[in-house]
Amino acid sequence: MDVIFIDGLSFALPLLIMAIGGIYCERSGVTMLALEGLQGFGAFTGAVAVVLCSSSLGAGSPYLIYIAMAASMAGGLIFSLLHAVLCVKFKAQQVISGVVVNTMAMALTTFLTSIINGVITGEASNKFQIGVSLRFTVPGLSQIPVLGGIFKNMYPFEIVILAMAGISWYVLYKTRFGLRLRASGENPHSVDAAGCDVGKTQVKAIMICGALSGLGGIFLAYSISANYSPNIYMGYGYLSIAALIFGNWKILPTLAVCLFFGFARSSGYQLCLFLGMPSNFTDLLLILPYVLTLLLLVFFSRHNHPPRALGEIFDKGKR
Repeated sequence: MDVIFIDGLSFALPLLIMAIGGIYCERSGVTMLALEGLQGFGAFTGAVAVVLCSSSLGAGSPYLIYIAMAASMAGGLIFSLLHAVLCVKFKAQQVISGVVVNTMAMALTTFLTSIINGVITGEASNKFQIGVSLRFTVPGLSQIPVLGGIFKNMYPFEIVILAMAGISWYVLYKTRFGLRLRASGENPHSVDAAGCDVGKTQVKAIMICGALSGLGGIFLAYSISANYSPNIYMGYGYLSIAALIFGNWKILPTLAVCLFFGFARSSGYQLCLFLGMPSNFTDLLLILPYVLTLLLLVFFSRHNHPPRALGEIFDKGKR
């Protein structure tokens, strides 16, 4: 049971922080299908920072993960500006823009990874070794029966994600900026009539989405394989999009959906090990979260209520 909690959280929380970024973007009225590309590019910049700094700080330095966090947020934010320029400045079709960002991120990071490895190591590898993150156990809480497994062998980024999720909830629901952002996705013309710049609000929302997605990307790299590779593009961004949709574009329900996905994945994997199934069956059960996504889509999609202006290109002259 402890292993299910440990592995489930390490998978669910990176999904959550990416989904929160998607919530910010879509609550502002901009469709966000680019989470996959943003998390991949953010993970790439974080991995590059680790590779460049490990020679001076040492490969086992505990500071590397925090450098990776900062670099991944910066990389995801900068790359998200491409989506912002296309959708807000040039009013491009938002779904197509998201697909372009995803495709470009995958091609660009794969190419740059090989080039950088060729310069540093002389081998054109498509992976960056970023090492294994340190873990810690919370004294006292880890001794609680059953639920104590949540507080065992935790990654530092799990605390960071929970803290940022709390801050994100407060900003979205308790600040003027959050009110303007949510209003931009419901009735952008009323926001414009109140003297606020809808375009600037949407750009800020997209930038927040990019930073949070990049953060989720580097955390997935640390928790799943301890390296950055093209395998980071495994549909995790789309799974985060599914989570925010089933969470009805609200942070707390989205947290519940992400936990459901994470524990389903970890429990399925542990079940295979317990039954002694071959490794190919274990790999097959890794698709369990995606199967659950389809089932949830069938039974619960009719109850979803997206922002009313989601995907609509804002035209000030049509007020």
